Amino acid sequence: MLENTNAIPTPVDIPSLRTGWLRLRQDEPLLRARDVAARLGVSEGELVASRCGDGVIRLEGTFADLIRDLPSLGRVMVLTRNDYCVHEKKGQYDNVDASGSMGIVLAEDIDLRLFFRHWHFGFAVRETSRGRELESLQFFDGDGRAVHKVYLTEGTDRSAWRALVHRYTAAVQSPLLELVDVADPLPSRRPDAEVNVDSLRDGWRALRDPHDFFALLKRHQTTRTQALRLVGDEFAQRVDNGSMRSMLEGAAATEVPLMIFVGSPGVVQIHTGPVKNIKVADPWLNVLDEGFNLHLREGRIVESWVVRKPVPEGVVTSLELYAEDGTQIAQVFGKRKPGVPERDDWRALLAGLERVS
Repeated sequence: MLENTNAIPTPVDIPSLRTGWLRLRQDEPLLRARDVAARLGVSEGELVASRCGDGVIRLEGTFADLIRDLPSLGRVMVLTRNDYCVHEKKGQYDNVDASGSMGIVLAEDIDLRLFFRHWHFGFAVRETSRGRELESLQFFDGDGRAVHKVYLTEGTDRSAWRALVHRYTAAVQSPLLELVDVADPLPSRRPDAEVNVDSLRDGWRALRDPHDFFALLKRHQTTRTQALRLVGDEFAQRVDNGSMRSMLEGAAATEVPLMIFVGSPGVVQIHTGPVKNIKVADPWLNVLDEGFNLHLREGRIVESWVVRKPVPEGVVTSLELYAEDGTQIAQVFGKRKPGVPERDDWRALLAGLERVS
C-alpha cells in the first residue's frame, strides 16, 4: 500500500452511478470511460468498480505475480497515459522482472518500468467501445486514477486469458472502492533564491547516468522545470511548444528512430523505433503506426525543453514536455544503447527547433 495516505470517505450511490453511465453511453457513445467518470464526478476506478458483476471482475493478489504471468497471453496492446498524453503499444510481455515494489519488462515491443506502490486496484473488463467488443485488464492507483491497461488483440491466447482472470478473481466482488489520498508526486518548488545554482550545475556536470537525475533534483529540492530554468543553456534550452510536432514530422521524414517515454504514476512506457504516420486531429497530435499509437494534447504543453545530460559516451539529449502543474507529459530521446554515442541525426533534429528566450 501507499505510504502516508489517508482514507477518503467517498459514499458512492452505485445504482445512480450505473444509471448515469448507461445514459451517457447511450447519448454519447464515443465518450471514453475516463471522460464518463469525470462527467459523473467520480474517478475512473470507481466507475469501473461500479460495474462489478456486469462485465467487470475485480481482481486480487499480488500484481507483480500477475505481471509475471502475462507472457502466457501472447500478443496484447498495452496502454499507459497521463492527463495529457496516451501511449499505446502492441506486442508480447517477455523478460519480466517484477518483485517487491518495482518491476521491469524488456520485451522487443513492450518496454515498461513498473512502480507497484501505485497499483491498488485491478479489474478484468469487458465493454463495447465504438462498435467493438473489448476485453482488458485495468489497474488503478489508490485515488482511482488509471496507471496501466492491457487489451486483448487478435493474437491473444484466449484460453490463457480466461485462466489468468480465474486465477486472480477476488473472492468478494464489491462495486465500491475504498480510495486513499495519493500524495502529490511533484516536490514543492523552493524559492529560486534558496537554490544553490552553482552546486546544481556541478552536480549536473557530474552525472554519468540519466537515471541519477531524480536524485540530483531531490538533493537540491527543486522541481524538474525549476532546475531546467536555473541550470542555464549549457544543459537546458527552452524551445517552442510546437517542437514536438516539428520533431515528429522531421523524424518521420528522415527515418530517425526515437525513444518516446510517457508515464502514469505507476508505469513508464517506452516506444523505441521509427515513427511514420503523423496526424493532427484537434486537439490531438497523433502517431498512428501499426504497432504504436501516441495521442498528445498539444495545446496543454506549457513548457518544452531540449535537455542535455552527461554520460560516459559524451552527452544524451532529450526533448521534454511539461504541463502547467509541472507534470512531465512526455520525454523523447534518439534511439541509443548504453555504450554507444548519441546519433548525429537526432541532434540535428533538435538543433532545428525554434528556441524561446
